[in-house]
Amino acid sequence: MSALTHLDRPPAGEPQGLLVLHHGRGTDERDLLGLADHLDPGRRLHVVTPRAPLTLPGSPGYHWYLVPRVGYPDHDTFHAARDALSVLHDRLWERTGVGPSATVLGGFSMGAVMSYAMALGADRPPVAGLLCLSGFVPVVDGWQAHFEDRRGTTAFVAHGRQDPVIEVGFARRARELLEDGGLAVDYHESDVGHQVDPAVLPAGASWLEAVIPPAVRPPA
Repeated sequence: MSALTHLDRPPAGEPQGLLVLHHGRGTDERDLLGLADHLDPGRRLHVVTPRAPLTLPGSPGYHWYLVPRVGYPDHDTFHAARDALSVLHDRLWERTGVGPSATVLGGFSMGAVMSYAMALGADRPPVAGLLCLSGFVPVVDGWQAHFEDRRGTTAFVAHGRQDPVIEVGFARRARELLEDGGLAVDYHESDVGHQVDPAVLPAGASWLEAVIPPAVRPPA
């Protein structure tokens, strides 16, 4: 399987963690790269933004899966995207020297869905955190959310109450599912549509710093 195209924003020094941001529907690996400076202004983390593998005739950008109905990804393209991301994530852990326990998987819209799919899949290792913006926990044959060994994973979930694409009820159900599974959830709603609300980014940065704390430097 060929590796997914991706961009890197390297840290200022040795990486203290890894943040992988998965873009939304119809965009590409450049779309969320600018979020890195808002979420990690100190450049402590190695940030990677992959490009989804799927292109559709007459539709711009790249897609993680086909959408027969919101909340219910197409089986074949969803699992193909998971397989491709599994390869990428494994290679990133090897290349950066940062393991799953210091990794946060995040994204917007369709990219948030893939973050849930990777972080909560029983066939994948537990990660430190989930940062999901305007997404949902998918319902698809052959995958279900797994929590038994994920209670050390924490989540940041943000969604717009005016979202006409993925209505806010999906986020509320995701919060309930995660909390019932034993995960701590930092949950935010705001009066925006289907977009990343700049007002929630400071809270996201604070959450991320708590999930992957700054390294303690020995006294000089």
